[in-house]
Amino acid sequence: MKKIILFIVIFLVSHIGFACPACEKQQPKILRGIAHGAGPEGNMDYVIVWATVIITVLTLIFAVKWLIKPGETEENHIKRTFLTFE
Repeated sequence: MKKIILFIVIFLVSHIGFACPACEKQQPKILRGIAHGAGPEGNMDYVIVWATVIITVLTLIFAVKWLIKPGETEENHIKRTFLTFE
């Protein structure tokens, strides 16, 4: 199972973040070679993207935190089913 997850992670990382030459020319200098498609059309696009990134990262942090240390003390709580590493 660990090998499958590792393969998927390596596969996704190797295919994310490489722009084709046509898209590379359309991007601003800071995003060149990273993103596909047309570049941001204004400063508001950057604000929207960074707000989305911050919300996503905070959601991930809290989800992992509460999954690992749920805070409930009952042994039959639903979160305990995810914490059994068998």
